[in-house]
Amino acid sequence: MAEVEELEKKQTGELTDESEEEDSEEEPKLKYERLSNGVTEILQNDAASCMTIHDKFLALGTHFGKVFLLDIQGNATQKYEVSSVKINQISLDESGENVGICSEDGKVQVFGLYTREGFHESFDCPIKVVSLHPQFSRSNCKQFVTGGNKLLLYERNWLNRWKTLVLHEGEGTITNVKWRANLIAWANNLGVKIYDFSAKQRITNVLRDNVSLRPDMYPCSLCWKDDTTLIVGWGTSIKICAVRERNSAEMRDLPNRYVEIVSAFETEFFICGLAPLADQLVTLFFVQEHMDQMDEEVRARPRLDIIQPLPESCDEISSDALSVRFYQDNECRDYRLEHSEGESLFYIISPKDIVVAKERDQDDHIDWLLEKKKYEEALMAAEISFKNIKRHDVQKIGMAYINHLVENGDYDTAARKCQKVLGKNMELWENEVYRFKTIGQLKAISQYLPRGDLRLRPAIYEMILHEFLKTDYEGFATLIREWPGELYNNMAIVQAVNDHLKRDPTNSTLLTTLAELYTYDQRYDRALEIYLRLRHKDVYQLIHKHNLFSSIEDKIVLLMEFDKEKAVDMLLDNEDKISIDKVVVELDGRHELLHVYLHKLFKRDHHKGQKYHERQIGLYAEYDRPNLLPFLRDSTHCPLEKALEICQQRNFVEETVFLLSRMGNCRRALQMIMEELEDVDKAIEFAKEQDDAELWEDLICYSIDKPPFITGLLNNIGTHVDPILLIKRISEGMEIPNLRDSLVKILHDYNLQ
Repeated sequence: MAEVEELEKKQTGELTDESEEEDSEEEPKLKYERLSNGVTEILQNDAASCMTIHDKFLALGTHFGKVFLLDIQGNATQKYEVSSVKINQISLDESGENVGICSEDGKVQVFGLYTREGFHESFDCPIKVVSLHPQFSRSNCKQFVTGGNKLLLYERNWLNRWKTLVLHEGEGTITNVKWRANLIAWANNLGVKIYDFSAKQRITNVLRDNVSLRPDMYPCSLCWKDDTTLIVGWGTSIKICAVRERNSAEMRDLPNRYVEIVSAFETEFFICGLAPLADQLVTLFFVQEHMDQMDEEVRARPRLDIIQPLPESCDEISSDALSVRFYQDNECRDYRLEHSEGESLFYIISPKDIVVAKERDQDDHIDWLLEKKKYEEALMAAEISFKNIKRHDVQKIGMAYINHLVENGDYDTAARKCQKVLGKNMELWENEVYRFKTIGQLKAISQYLPRGDLRLRPAIYEMILHEFLKTDYEGFATLIREWPGELYNNMAIVQAVNDHLKRDPTNSTLLTTLAELYTYDQRYDRALEIYLRLRHKDVYQLIHKHNLFSSIEDKIVLLMEFDKEKAVDMLLDNEDKISIDKVVVELDGRHELLHVYLHKLFKRDHHKGQKYHERQIGLYAEYDRPNLLPFLRDSTHCPLEKALEICQQRNFVEETVFLLSRMGNCRRALQMIMEELEDVDKAIEFAKEQDDAELWEDLICYSIDKPPFITGLLNNIGTHVDPILLIKRISEGMEIPNLRDSLVKILHDYNLQ
């Protein structure tokens, strides 16, 4: 249970911070302050007995018979001397222009605040309650009710006279009444009744549960949640009553409305007041604590709880103990809870103190987060509500968060938050950089420094680069890659890198970084020299980006040795800058590299490098035989005799077969397939392609004494040659694999023919 902190502690010595759960992680739902100013002086000499709330002002009744009109800050604007004894109840209509007052000595006054005209009467018994028609200011709604030992309805007629009607009597003193729209609810000793003013009939009777409690000591609390929902609190019992329309078929002699109790549950303490808060309830409790030593109960601080009603129970949302003045002297009947519907303000009234509770807003939420050192959440909340919070307040929160992170050694998170918190404030940025330098954490903040349109002085960036250069070459290189070169003095950093290279001349990280610095400084030749020396992948990007082709004419071999594929693609893409002939000259003597270049050239265009096709035959034969046959097929500029000579020298049978057939010597080509490749399928395929009867005859003659060849011919010859010619030549008794299947296929093919 959260404890309300000292309410304006400077005003009183009675309030002490006795929080039972100071370190609770649960955020309070409400915040509190005393209603002070004029109220303080009034309650020093008198005591509050009742109060009612309007959106524009407050009306306070006292034990000495006075009624004060107060502004929202508690300043008295009007005073009425109504009686010499306790004011029991004050009622205002919705317009706030008319007031009803009743007192313990039987006086009832109903009048206009600006006219003083109205009803003034004294009765021979205490009048406990009064309630105006909500629309009393309208001429046709001049009605009000009073309650003492009976409930009376007063209505002004057209003659400007007041006529009375007894709505109820005979069940003891009327202790509470609430009028909402056309429904009047009241409580007496036995229970709660509701009267339908429009139908002129009573519609329900909600009995009191705990009849052992004195109704004058533990009075009933009534509150309308809306025009048809009444909340009843009595003793430790709460009931929520919904007024329903009765089905016309069920009417008979029954009222046209009825009441359904939608929620009923018991509470731990005695109820002093109720108020709605959306779908929840704000409940004021009178609390007594048992003292074991003395075996008696003492009055404790009242509690203001927010609860969520359920059909037969409730869930506690929050609970606050209120340190009101002189709570030890108060009884249950001394407390009241009133609320302002428009602003969700709740007034806790006790004889010597009035406390105002209100829902906590975003600023309160942020303050609580800061108090609990939940800086990340506080910063997020402040940014969400940025429109309502000044920028310096957001920065103040953010700086508190950064300080907290630094104190706890979480330097990376602190540095990361600088981006969000410091924003465009360059002075704050530089202060934070120097702070991080002082604690030896420049590296932590380096990656979060401004580097766009808004930037710090170059000296700040150079200070960080020098720090990295001393201790972390990789980190230094990362910053050079990520930071725009205009952030710092490039020449100064180049000089610093060269100084380090004197001590470590082969350090690839420093050399690469130096090349990047030269590139930014437009000294591309120096950068290219370093990249080639390091065989760095960015060399090709550098050449393309800065059109350095004139600088690489004598470095083609180096580029090819580094990455043949990238180098060739670059050269072919830019042959207008470096000609084919120039590349061939440069690669002369490096045959394998030359082959890679000419092969890719041929793949792109079969004719561009035609004068090198004869040379390519030998290159393919030496370095890339799988692509030799495709080259021979696709090239129309290749000398066939030269190609045949090379292929025969190297015993490249397939290539030789192709060249022989291309040169018209098909019988020799078929002979090579049969004798050297011994591949019947390829031989048959070759014969099919040529479609020459002499070739088929040569194939049959060669195959006639070779059973596997005969099987192949039987399976494939049927659609090209009369199979009888083959079958007649097969020797008697020769065993031929899969002969039956082959003959079936021949017959099938023959039938198709």
